[in-house]
Order: sequence, then C-alpha cells, then structure tokens
Amino acid sequence: MISNPISWPDGARCACAITFDMDADSLIHIARPADSHDRLYPISMGRYGPTVAMPRILDTYRRLGIKQSFFVPGWCLEQYPQTIEQILADGHEIGHHGYLHEDPIVTRDQQRMWFERALESHQRITGRKPQGYRAPVYNINQTVVDLLIEHEFRYDSSMMADDIPYVLKTAAGELNEMPVHWGTDDWPPFAHYDEIGYMMPVRGPSAGLQGFWEEFDAMYEAGGFFMLIVHPFLTGRLARWRLVEQWLEKTLRDKKVWFAPLAEISAHLDAQRVAGYQARIEQLPYYDGPVAATAE
Repeated sequence: MISNPISWPDGARCACAITFDMDADSLIHIARPADSHDRLYPISMGRYGPTVAMPRILDTYRRLGIKQSFFVPGWCLEQYPQTIEQILADGHEIGHHGYLHEDPIVTRDQQRMWFERALESHQRITGRKPQGYRAPVYNINQTVVDLLIEHEFRYDSSMMADDIPYVLKTAAGELNEMPVHWGTDDWPPFAHYDEIGYMMPVRGPSAGLQGFWEEFDAMYEAGGFFMLIVHPFLTGRLARWRLVEQWLEKTLRDKKVWFAPLAEISAHLDAQRVAGYQARIEQLPYYDGPVAATAE
C-alpha cells in the first residue's frame, strides 16, 4: 500500500522510467588515475556502453516510441559526442552525473568545482542546462543539494526515502526527489569490476533481472512509481537487453503504464501539487553535525 498515491496521466496505474547511467570508461579513470590510460580491459568494457549498447538501446526506445532519461558524466559528454547527439536527436533527457563520476562525499571540498565543470560541459555540448541530477554512487550530500537549488534544478534522483516521488525542502528552496533503490539497480547482479573494488558474482540474464520485474509488479499493484537504474555496459549487453526489450513490449501491450523521462514525471508532480496533491516532504539537512559525537 502507498498512503498518498499520485494520480498519473491518462489513467495510467504506474509511472515507469528505465534510466541509464552512461558512465562509459570514466569509472576506471577516477579510480586509477595514475595508470588508467593503459588498463585496456576496463577501458574497453566501459566503451562498450556508448559505442555498442547505446545504439541498441536507442533503437528499442525509438521502435517502441518511448522517451527516457540518461545520466552522463560531463567528461563522457565530451568523450562521446556522437552518442550524445543521438540521445538528443531522439528526444531523450540527459541529466547531470558529475564530471568524472567523482564521489561527492570523497570530493566534498571540491564539490562546487566538479559540479560546475560538469554543468558547463552540459551547456556547451547539449545547448541546455540539465533539469535533473543523479549523484555518482548515490552519495549525494548537503553541499550538492544546495548547489542543485542554487542552479535551479528541478529534481534529484539519488535518495531512497519513499516509493514514489517526494519533495526535499531546505531553507533555500525545494527540489523534487525521484527515488532510487539498490533493488532496481543492475550493479549488484551484474557488476564484476575488481579494479574499482566490486566483485559481484555475475548472475545469468534471467536471474539477474527477475527481481526487477517483481519490484514492478508490486509498484503496479500499488499504483506507484517504477524505475530501473541501469548501465549500458552492463544491462545493454545483448542477452540482458533482449530480456528488457521483451519486458517493455509485454508491459506496453498488457499494462496501463506511463513511460516518461524523469523531468516529465517531476513536472507532473509539480502540477499535481498545484492541483492539491499533498506530496510528502523531507526537511533537509537531516542533522546539523555528527550524530556519534553528540551521543558520547
């Protein structure tokens, strides 16, 4: 049960987004800066995303007539301009995802520099300012929230405090939250990447994806919001994407769903609030300082 379900457009029972973090080979460069340029296997694994998987993914979306959201580090915008041009040509959304997939917690002191460097890349390469943000490794902090509000972003997609979109409120303003969760992320079932500290036992396509469809069934029954958070170099591989494509075809045929980019879902939340919907609000910051220090 969802206590305050959102009314979705055209009588849809569930809002859906299959979102991609197109990190490409930024992951190895941020993790191993001294010698990443000569680590050919992880570079090639990352490059599979923009060069092989993305054309496949975009072709599916084009054929099915759906628009979705892609979160791309600023460095990847610069490195793979042809892929970015195709995403934009097909009418999809591109969101902010750091500059070189830097962890916001680790880079706290330099966060404004990284954030605004990536923002400049977006504006220069795409010709527009992104409306949404997803923190690398989900490690959003209060500094980033303040930057998002300062730069008039409409939503974040890094936090996990609800099943459906909700509102983040600070003294400086508000921001919609499009919540994520590890249960609908392809990193746990598919990421095997020793160089950056992940050694997940790689599951077969059906086994790795089955949990996602169970999450969808629960959200659909409750009238909620279903979002996958996946990576082209993982879920964009042939066998896995074939299963996602089959699920998309069946869902579009048999279910009343609204597939939309997160910017559109965020705008719909705004419109619903104007019409009287009471969104749940999370007041930030959660704490003013270290909790352990005050508990001693």
